[in-house]
Amino acid sequence: MAFIYLILAIVAEVVATSALKSSAGFTRLGPSALVVIGYGLAFYLLSLVLRTLPVGVAYAIWAGLGIVLVTLVGMIAFGEQPDAPAIAGISLIVAGVVVLQVFSTMNVH
Repeated sequence: MAFIYLILAIVAEVVATSALKSSAGFTRLGPSALVVIGYGLAFYLLSLVLRTLPVGVAYAIWAGLGIVLVTLVGMIAFGEQPDAPAIAGISLIVAGVVVLQVFSTMNVH
């Protein structure tokens, strides 16, 4: 169940971050409300995840996949095109998440 909550937390965070750009500095009510609701839901769900997963692993997955998904949303919704160094950096983040997930033996204490 923790990974389902983690996926939902990631989605909520990506929606909130995407709405943050659309909020125009919190001058637009709809996107601003979506930011507050999305981040609130993301942190609540992340708190549920931390009942069973180590904070370092959970946060690495949450942040790493969030970065990738926000980059994709930026490309599709806002026409932002990452350059080669950005793609390389994001690839390193994804590689780090994979290493943590596949090779780490961290347990909740």
